[in-house]
Amino acid sequence: MSRFDIERLLRELGDDADKATSAESAPTSEPSKESDAIRPPDFRTGDGLGTEIDPNQALGKETVAPTRPDDALRDLFVPDGPSGAMGMDLLGLLLQRQEITDEQANGVRRRLEGQPDGSPAEILMELGIEESVVQSATAELARIPFLRIDEAQIDPDRLQQLGTEFCLDRIVVPIKTSGARTVVGTTTPDDVFLLDDVKRRLGVSVVRHVLVCRSEVEAALIAITGGGDVGPTDVEAILADVDEDDVEFEKEVEDSTDLEAEAESSPVVRYVNHIIQSALQEGASDIHIEPGEKHLKVRMRIDGILFEMMAPPRKMHAALTSRIKIMANLDIAERRLPQDGRIRATVSNRKLDLRVSTIPTGHGEKTVMRILDDRAIQVSLDDLGFSEDTLLIWKKQIEQPHGIILVTGPTGSGKTTTLYGSMRQMDLQRLNVSTVEDPIEYALDGVTQIQTHSAIDMTFARALKALLRQDPDVVMVGEIRDHETASTAVQAALTGHLVLSTLHTNDAPSSITRLINIGVEPFLVGAALNGVLAQRLVRRICPQCAGETPMTDELRDFLAVHGIDSESLPIGQGCDACRQTGYAGRVGLYELLVLDDHLRDLIASNPNVTEFRRICCERGMVTLREDGFRKVSEGRTTVEEVLRVTEATI
Repeated sequence: MSRFDIERLLRELGDDADKATSAESAPTSEPSKESDAIRPPDFRTGDGLGTEIDPNQALGKETVAPTRPDDALRDLFVPDGPSGAMGMDLLGLLLQRQEITDEQANGVRRRLEGQPDGSPAEILMELGIEESVVQSATAELARIPFLRIDEAQIDPDRLQQLGTEFCLDRIVVPIKTSGARTVVGTTTPDDVFLLDDVKRRLGVSVVRHVLVCRSEVEAALIAITGGGDVGPTDVEAILADVDEDDVEFEKEVEDSTDLEAEAESSPVVRYVNHIIQSALQEGASDIHIEPGEKHLKVRMRIDGILFEMMAPPRKMHAALTSRIKIMANLDIAERRLPQDGRIRATVSNRKLDLRVSTIPTGHGEKTVMRILDDRAIQVSLDDLGFSEDTLLIWKKQIEQPHGIILVTGPTGSGKTTTLYGSMRQMDLQRLNVSTVEDPIEYALDGVTQIQTHSAIDMTFARALKALLRQDPDVVMVGEIRDHETASTAVQAALTGHLVLSTLHTNDAPSSITRLINIGVEPFLVGAALNGVLAQRLVRRICPQCAGETPMTDELRDFLAVHGIDSESLPIGQGCDACRQTGYAGRVGLYELLVLDDHLRDLIASNPNVTEFRRICCERGMVTLREDGFRKVSEGRTTVEEVLRVTEATI
C-alpha cells in the first residue's frame, strides 16, 4: 500500500464527512518521479551517516511542521513494486553474487527440509560463509541499509541510555549520526518489537534502522566496556599460538584422508585444536562443551573434578559443534537426537582416540569428548597405589588357572586401567588372552579384542560363547550386565578358564549379592568366584606444595577410631603446578576380598549383604575407607578426599 493510500484512509476516518466524501470523489494523482525518488540514504557507501533529507526540501517546497496525524506515518512509506533483489530469496541472491556455490545452496536447502523453522542465514554462517556477506544480502532483500561498525561509531550517550547489558543481550547498538534521527543497528531486519523497545528506552518516536553483524556488535561493546565479565575469551590471542596442523585427525575410512579443504581454513579448526591440546597438557580425561542461554563454557575433568577452562563466544557454539561432528563422522544436520562417534587424532606425536557424545539441550547441543590416551593405561600395577600386601595377593589371583576375578566400582574409578595392567602382567607369549569390550578403549599388543554391537545382536554373552571355542586361557569381559553373560562367565570359570570382568557395585561384598540377584545360583557363585577388588580414585597431594595443617579436636577423635594419632594432617598448599588446588594426579584405594572355604560355604546359603560384609571384615578384609586413611597417614592424600569417595560400611 502506497503513502497516498494511507492518506486517503485517514481522510475517510476524519470528523468532516463532507470533506471525506469530496476527497473520495477527487481523482488520485499518481506519485511523481521526484517523490518516488526519495529514499533513505545508502549506508553501504561512505560512512552512511549523511545529513537527513527533508522530503519537502527535496520537492522544492517550503518546510512546514507536520500538523496532521498522518504526517508521522510518512516514515512507513515503502515503494511499491519490485526493485533490485526484491522477490529473490537469500540463497538466490548469494548465488547471483557468486558468494556461495550451488553445492552449498543445496546443502542449506536440505537442512531446511529437515528443520522447517531453521534460519538460512544461521545455516550459511555455520557452513563458514562470512557473516558480513550474509547480512549484506539480507539487508538488500529487506530494503534496508547494511553497515560495518566498530566501537568508534557507537553513540556513547545513547548507549548509556540503552544500557550495555541490554545491547549485548538483544544485540542492538546505537550509532552516531549527524542528522536529527537516531540510527540503530540490529542483526535482524524484521524485529519490530525490539525497535519499539529501543524507541521507548531512548524516548524517541522514530529511529533509522540499519542491519549490522552480530560479531561486530559484540566486539565493539566489549571494547567499550573494557572486557570485564561481559567478554568471554580473547579468541584471537588464543588462536595466535595454535596452528591448524597441531592436531591431525584421522577419518574412519580404509585409508587416511585429508580434511575438507574448506574446513581447514576456518579459525574454528584452530580453536578445536586448542581445546584438545589444552586438555592433553592438563591431563584431562573428558572435555565438556556446554551451551547456556547467553554463554558457552568449556570444562575439563582433571583428576576426577570438573574445572571451567575456557569461555568462548556464544556465537561459536554451532560452529564448534559442527566441526567436532565432522571429525567424528556424525550428521551435522541432526540436532534433535543424541549421537555418538569417535575421533582419531595425533597431538604432539601422540595418538589419541576421542569418544564423542552429543545430546540436545534447551540451549543447543552439549558435546562431551572422552580422551583415551594409551599412556594413561601404560601404568604397571606397582604404580597404581596398591599396598604391598594387597598387591602381592592380587598378583597371585591373576596367576590362577581358572575362576572369576571381578573389579568393581563406579564409572571413572580406574577399573579398566587395573584390568589392562593385570593383563600386561601376564605372559602374553604363552597364554591366549582375549577380551570382549564395549567399546574397545585401548589397543593391547598380544591380546585378541572383540567389539560388541547390539544392533546386530553381538552381545557380551554371544561374543563370550564364541571366544570359548577359540581355545582361550584368559578371557576379559567388559561388564557382566545380565543373567546370560553371568551364567556364561560362571560356566567358563568352572570349565578351566580365568575370567576377568567388572561390576558396578559400591564395595566388594555387594558383588556376591549382585550376581545372585542377576540369577546365578548361590552355590555356583561360591564355586566359580575367586576374588573381588573394589576400588576408588582419590586425588594425590601435590608434591610441589605439600605441607601440614594442625588437626582439630573434633577431627582427632574421629581419626583416632581409624588408627590415626597425629597432631597435624598432610595438605596441599596450592601452587601454579597444581592450578592452586593442592592436588596433582590420583592414587587408588582398594578393597580386596579373597574367598576361602568358609566364605564359599556362607555364599551357598545366600547370606544377607550386611552380615556377609561384617564377616568379611572380621576375616581380615581391608575396606576402602580404611585403605584411604592408611594413605592419609602416609601423606599421599587428604582426609577430605577419602571422605568424598568412600562411605562408612560397618
